[in-house]
Amino acid sequence: MDTAMILDVLLWMLAVLLIAAGILGLLLPVLPGPPILFAGLLLGAWIDDFVYAGWGTLTLLTGMAVLTYLVDFAASAVGASRFGASPRAAWGALLGALAGIAFGPAGILLGPFIGAVIGELSARRSLGEAGRAGVGATVGLVVGAAVKVGLAFTMVSLFVLVRFF
Repeated sequence: MDTAMILDVLLWMLAVLLIAAGILGLLLPVLPGPPILFAGLLLGAWIDDFVYAGWGTLTLLTGMAVLTYLVDFAASAVGASRFGASPRAAWGALLGALAGIAFGPAGILLGPFIGAVIGELSARRSLGEAGRAGVGATVGLVVGAAVKVGLAFTMVSLFVLVRFF
């Protein structure tokens, strides 16, 4: 094997590692999943001199990576709203999700719940209504995670499709 081929193999291994870390990062707060996933796909496109995955594909992948962030921040707030929460609870869920990042996986699960409950209580709602808002925020978080993982696998599938078919 010549040096160029060895380098390509090593670069593809790095690209696959970045893609896997990016997908893992969608569920773990310590890794910025979308940028890492996109970096792996971009590296793969670069290895092939952008012959298969060109600027159109990369633009679409960029949009999908940005969409994962929007889903992440909006999911809890939308979930709380669907359970009849006030706008304060929806904002509380959003702020709780942001604050929860600092506390790891437990914070990511509990942050939106606690934020929605506090927001609902600040709107002078009952504890039962506040609890429903918290449950809605948590359900939204879980649905959001599923959508993010779905987007990630769609990104990878699109890349594989343009690369190999």
